[in-house]
Amino acid sequence: MNIITHALLGWVPGQRLAAQRRDALLLTGAAMAPDIDALGILAGVIDGERGLEWFSHYHHVLTHNLWAGLAVTGLVALLAYDRRRSAVWAFVFFHLHLVADLVGAKGPDGEPWPIPYLWPVEGGPVLVWSGQWEINAWPNLLLTVGLLFLFFRQARDFGWSPIRYLSARADEAFVATLRRRFPLPA
Repeated sequence: MNIITHALLGWVPGQRLAAQRRDALLLTGAAMAPDIDALGILAGVIDGERGLEWFSHYHHVLTHNLWAGLAVTGLVALLAYDRRRSAVWAFVFFHLHLVADLVGAKGPDGEPWPIPYLWPVEGGPVLVWSGQWEINAWPNLLLTVGLLFLFFRQARDFGWSPIRYLSARADEAFVATLRRRFPLPA
């Protein structure tokens, strides 16, 4: 799935579950964290074909595994206000990312994209699903649209959105616009 869908998969439930705004941001980060290994695509920009080979070989490997999930969970536990609750949800959201990729992240070559769950441990389970749909398939688009609907509704109802992390004034204007166009239920 694309990074926007992963972010929404973290933000929509995270905003509801978090004790504090910072915890909501941390849960969203946990949902997106496995794709840190996608930064290898930058090697393709720098080093052409060899860099793209690096991305193809290591995306869904370096940070799409249990050890990365435990590291992300530990980091969230250190930084969150509600440490235990946030750590548990971070671990769940990290794995939600892996499940979403198993379901809908088939590459452009038509091959399913496996996840070596215990990498770098040799002989560990490799997670793969033969029914995996392509990253741009209609179910992914439908999921993203549904999550965007929930995102906008929650911003209206809760009175804040991730824009708050950049600018409180911009977030207030965004929420006010949503509330003008889609008033709160009576």
